[in-house]
Amino acid sequence: MKNIHFKDFFWNSDLICTGGYDAIIQYLNDGKRTCKEVEDFMKARASIEEKYAKDLLGLSKKVCGHNEMNTLKRSLDVFKLQTEQVSLSHLQLAQSMRDEAKKLEEFREKQKEARKKVEQQMDTLHKQKSSQFKKTMDSKKSYEQKCRDKEEADQNVNRNTNTNNTKHMEKVQCNRLYQQNVAALGKVRDEWLKEHMKACEVFEKQSIERISFLRNIVWTHLNQLSQQCVTSDELYEEVRKSLEQCDVQEDVEHFVNLRRTGDKPPAPVMYENFYIGQKSPTAAPTSRLPLSRRGPIPNPTHNDTIYSTVQDAGYSVIEY
Repeated sequence: MKNIHFKDFFWNSDLICTGGYDAIIQYLNDGKRTCKEVEDFMKARASIEEKYAKDLLGLSKKVCGHNEMNTLKRSLDVFKLQTEQVSLSHLQLAQSMRDEAKKLEEFREKQKEARKKVEQQMDTLHKQKSSQFKKTMDSKKSYEQKCRDKEEADQNVNRNTNTNNTKHMEKVQCNRLYQQNVAALGKVRDEWLKEHMKACEVFEKQSIERISFLRNIVWTHLNQLSQQCVTSDELYEEVRKSLEQCDVQEDVEHFVNLRRTGDKPPAPVMYENFYIGQKSPTAAPTSRLPLSRRGPIPNPTHNDTIYSTVQDAGYSVIEY
């Protein structure tokens, strides 16, 4: 593929037109704006990383498993320690991002200064070219008008020789001035052409450098983020290794051996009758009265009254 260069494709048929040059300048301004946007983006990302790192560092200082014991406690201690290390690595990442943003800022300012010199020179040439072109066109109009005046004088037989000679001299002077302006414009044009091509080469080189620099700095930025992921994972791997050493049964046994209070449960609470085994020291012994009968048992009659004997299971003194 044939190489394409600015100096071959940004010309205009009109001598005083700066459309091609203006298109290049607009492209460079857009590129400068892109550099500033990427720079601001990286600074903002660095601020985010720094805030995250500080929050993570504060989190790692909080109590976590303080009352735990044995292997799980060791794992939680490693967990907190590695969380702190992750936070420090994010602080380093934030600083690295700021360093890259600083490089981009310096690159942008360097290009700005280099462009400024070329643009000032080109602006001066554009003004000279425009001014000389105007002088040339004005002298051309004057020359053409004097030529027409001389032709009219030649055709007017009533005019004297002095008038014809005056018109001729005016035409000669305007012609000379016109030719001088055309020659001067030619010199200005030649100088402008040479400087325009140089400016195109400088601007093209800056564009190539800018694109390459932005490409590389974004690539570096992504490498930093990828490396941060690797670093974090390596630190987290230390926690995983510690968790692999966490023995559930060992921790349970450790607690039992450290805090055990006894291996026998309490005896059951039995019911105790208040009266069993209790004797009153002052109470007199109870005397029993002799049983007596009220006479012989009467013979049953045929009336409706029925008497029970003491041998009857349903003995009662109630009549029914």
